[in-house]
Amino acid sequence: MTDSAKPVRLLGLSGSIRRHSHCTAVLSTLAGSLGDKAEMTLFPLNEIPPYDPDLDAENTPAPATALRDSIAAADGLVIISPEYNYGMSGVLKNALDWASRPAMKSPVRGKPILIMTASPAFTGGVRAQHEMRETLSGMMGRVIARPQVVIGMVHEKIKDGRLTDQAALDFALAAIDDLLAEVALLRGAKGA
Repeated sequence: MTDSAKPVRLLGLSGSIRRHSHCTAVLSTLAGSLGDKAEMTLFPLNEIPPYDPDLDAENTPAPATALRDSIAAADGLVIISPEYNYGMSGVLKNALDWASRPAMKSPVRGKPILIMTASPAFTGGVRAQHEMRETLSGMMGRVIARPQVVIGMVHEKIKDGRLTDQAALDFALAAIDDLLAEVALLRGAKGA
């Protein structure tokens, strides 16, 4: 099977670990809406310990290793965060710190990434997008250039753990299409 014939594997990371997380609901809805375009699995960040370079130097905790391995195995990442104090969640930032190692050789390097935010505020967490983009760019990830996916008033758009607002879902799925196009472009470059 050629590289371009392999199914596209996306990894979803939610910056919220709440039991009824709006961000996780958005990712779950997207994963269930992809059809045969791609498969997306979600990696929960609940077990990722606080980043500690001393731990990473000798005996990296299993959850951090599993995160790195999952990122390495994925063709692209879909990362969504709530906005806390104008930035991404600490849970997400901590996970990205683990994923950023080893420096200059992390599994995020060169990986196509779609970023999203969701918030009960009408702004949809848009201020957190800048911080996410800066962090992921510093990790040498390929954050795709496109209109920002922000889902404002998200608490009114989630029903029974699903994103039910059709306009928000359609816009997010169009963003996934842009991510898949970036993945195809990279696969084509590797196959050339």
